[in-house]
Amino acid sequence: MVVTTLDRARDVAGNVTDPEMPMLTLADLGVLRTVVLEGDRVVVTITPTYSGCPAMATMRDDLVHRLVDAGFEAEVRVSLSPPWSSDWITPAGRAALVEHGISPPGAAPQGPVRLSLLPTIRALACPRCGSREMELVSEFGPTACTALYRCGSCLEPVEHVKEI
Repeated sequence: MVVTTLDRARDVAGNVTDPEMPMLTLADLGVLRTVVLEGDRVVVTITPTYSGCPAMATMRDDLVHRLVDAGFEAEVRVSLSPPWSSDWITPAGRAALVEHGISPPGAAPQGPVRLSLLPTIRALACPRCGSREMELVSEFGPTACTALYRCGSCLEPVEHVKEI
């Protein structure tokens, strides 16, 4: 099998991890959109999980550093369209979240989303024991894209990636 320059660049970019959830690669998180060659330069396009995501600068820097260390000239572009959806997290990414005790998101809402000031009702299971007896502790976790729950069976705290 012949490995091309583009294949190598995609492999390098595809293995860069998310700074907030390092058990996920940017590819598994779904923020890595494209890796292309433009002349001698590798151009990577990423999409933030939400507008204003503070991890974007670190993602960009990590991608550039890894690609440059691998011998590439690199540029990272940000695309806001289409907007990122938690549905873009790969099955491997979802499995990695569960393996690390984090509840993966359910299906993202489709169409217009009704504004409500009440907590979002989610059907989720504890990634440790599988119980569906989950109690919302806080709609805001250590990152803006997570919520905190407590399992009613094993009493463990559970971080949940929000559906977007």
